[in-house]
Amino acid sequence: MIEENKGLITQVVRGRVEAGCDEAGRGCLAGPVVAAAVVLKASTAQRLPLNDSKKLSVAQRNELRRAIEDQAITWSVAFVSPEDIDRMNILQASFEAMRRAVRGLAGSPDHLLIDGNRFVSAKDMPPHTCFVKGDARVASIAAASILAKTHRDAYMMAAASAYPEYGWDQNMGYPTQKHRTALLVHGNTPLHRRTFTWQPPTLF
Repeated sequence: MIEENKGLITQVVRGRVEAGCDEAGRGCLAGPVVAAAVVLKASTAQRLPLNDSKKLSVAQRNELRRAIEDQAITWSVAFVSPEDIDRMNILQASFEAMRRAVRGLAGSPDHLLIDGNRFVSAKDMPPHTCFVKGDARVASIAAASILAKTHRDAYMMAAASAYPEYGWDQNMGYPTQKHRTALLVHGNTPLHRRTFTWQPPTLF
């Protein structure tokens, strides 16, 4: 039985321990891909103003991060490095980040709710269901999207202090004009994904 509130599904099957999973950073030129897994009580999912992290302001995401981490039954965040992204490709690295996040949970959920249209599971993973645009449809996936985004943003903000030329404190590693211009001038850093292609910026 599906329970919903404010357009979000708070639980797909009543009584089942469900972990929402999502990732952040697939389209970046630099930095890790980060995934989160979150198990919420239906009452908590109903109470929190959850949404797709991309539809929230920075302040809203950070406030919800604190609430999720405080009120979730269990949550976990996992990182896959740029080196591993280059080795296994970004899609497989995203799946690996989600598997690592699930393994980091306190206890094993009965079922995974995955954002997107596919997932590569493993022998130690519970069954799963994929939801296209799940971060805007399912509360636990929305919570996972918020944790993945805020933890990755915090990582890139810290990395920006070591590599200020690339503007990571603003673009978080995405291929903005400033980031691509800096790549032309300064080249790659150890945090850049060497297998990713990008278009040179328009300088004039």
